[in-house]
Amino acid sequence: MPKSNKKELSPEQREELFGALKARFEKNMHRHKGLEWANVQAKLDANAEKLWSLNEMEQTGGEPDVVDHDKKKGEYIFFDCSAESPKGRRSVCYDREGLESRKKYKPENTAIDMATVMGIELLTEEQYRALQELEHFDLKTSSWVQTPSDIRELGGALFCDCRYGHVFVYHNGASSYYGARGFRGSLSV
Repeated sequence: MPKSNKKELSPEQREELFGALKARFEKNMHRHKGLEWANVQAKLDANAEKLWSLNEMEQTGGEPDVVDHDKKKGEYIFFDCSAESPKGRRSVCYDREGLESRKKYKPENTAIDMATVMGIELLTEEQYRALQELEHFDLKTSSWVQTPSDIRELGGALFCDCRYGHVFVYHNGASSYYGARGFRGSLSV
């Protein structure tokens, strides 16, 4: 059977994803106090393409979970909540320009390109810090974050991690990549 370009999940994939999301939601109520899973699931049921993006987050090791509820927009905000930077999104340059500037040993992909295909956005520094308020993540890895254009224009990109109980923001050339650096994403549904 030819692979469809539609961003839809099969009934089996939906059931498996809902099972994983519900179990994670119920196990980690400190991330979303006062929210009800039934309301989150209803919102997901009405947004098949967003459900596809959540599945991509799950399949690449992100362990997405609800971290906020924007009452004005009526949206639930999911972040990657894996203990370390998602395994399926590591060893990537920051963006296409960074990748193209490498003369040799080019990685297979970039954080920005992967996020775009997945239908998610890299966390901002502010979002990353908010995530770390819920619990500590990236104790052994690091994650690219959205980089301001003035830094990016000079060839740099930002990444964050958590060491010694503190969140650190660093810089690297956008063309750099490491086995322990990936990226975390956000998705509003």
